[in-house]
Amino acid sequence: MTAAGTVAAPARAASVLWRFSRPHTVIGTAVSVAGLFAICVSSIEGVDGDSAAFHLFWTLVAALAVNVFIVGINQITDVEIDRVNKPGLPIAAGDLSLERAWWIVAAAGALPLALALTQGALELAAVAAALLVGAAYSVPPARLKRFPVIAVLCVSGVRSAIVNLGVAAHFTSALGHGGATIPPGVWALTAFVLPFSLAIAILKDVPDAEGDRAHRIATFTVRHGGRVVLHAGLAVLTLAYLGMAILGPLLVDGANPVLLAGGHLAALAALWWAARSADPSDRAGFTRFYMRVWLLFFLEYAIVSVSCLAG
Repeated sequence: MTAAGTVAAPARAASVLWRFSRPHTVIGTAVSVAGLFAICVSSIEGVDGDSAAFHLFWTLVAALAVNVFIVGINQITDVEIDRVNKPGLPIAAGDLSLERAWWIVAAAGALPLALALTQGALELAAVAAALLVGAAYSVPPARLKRFPVIAVLCVSGVRSAIVNLGVAAHFTSALGHGGATIPPGVWALTAFVLPFSLAIAILKDVPDAEGDRAHRIATFTVRHGGRVVLHAGLAVLTLAYLGMAILGPLLVDGANPVLLAGGHLAALAALWWAARSADPSDRAGFTRFYMRVWLLFFLEYAIVSVSCLAG
C-alpha cells in the first residue's frame, strides 16, 4: 500500500463512522451535556475544576456512545427503508457492512454501561434506560417505531427526561455536596425539550414518507400528510417558546430574565423565518428546514445555560 493509501484508509473509516453516527444527533448530544454541565455548575458553590473537567469528559464519552448505539441500531434494522429515504447512509450506500456495524453498535453499548457501573445506581439506570428504549424503538419484535404515538414518546422521552434529568442528577451528585438534586434551570429545560423533541420526532418523518409508506411504517406523515405534520410541529414549538419566554423568568430562580425571555423570542422568530419556505413535497428543501430546527435545539441549551450563568 502506498503512503497516500495508508493515510487515506483511516480517513475513509473515520468518515464512514461519522456518517454512521448521524452528525446532527452527535452535536445535539454534546451540546446537551455541555449545557446541562454549565447549568449544574452555576448552581453549585465551590466546584473543584479538575473534578468538574473529569466528570464532563467521561459523561460526554458515555452520552456520545449511547447516541451511536441508538442511531446505529436503527440503521442496521432499516437498511431497505434507508435505501429509499437516506441512500447516503453508510450501510445503505454499501460503505459499511452489517457485521462491522454490529461491532460498532456492540462497543457503543458496552462502553457507557461499563462507565456507568463506576458511577452508581442512578447513572447505571439512566444509561440502561436509554439503551433499552433505543433498542426497542428499532429492533423486532418490539420495533416501536411502527406505532406513531409510542415512537414519538420514545424519542422525546430519551431526549427530554432521560438525558436532561439523568445527566443533571449525575453532575450534581458528583460535583455537589448534598446528593443528586435537579436545578430549576434543568427542570425548565426538560419541560421545554419534551415538546421540542416531540416536534423533532414527527418532523423527521416528513421527508421519509416514500420509504415509510412502502415498508408499512405508519408514521404521522404517512397517516395525515406532510403539511398537517408541519403545522402541528410549528404549533407545538411556538407554544413551547412562548411558554419559556413568559414562564421561564418566573420559574428559573437566578437566571437572567432578559436573556431568558429575549433569547426564546428571538429563537421563535428564527423558527418562523425558516418555516416560511418549508414545503413537505420538496424532500431536499424540507430536510434543510429540519436541520435548522436541530440548530434551534442546539441553541436552546445555550440560551438556558448562558441565562443561568449570567444570573
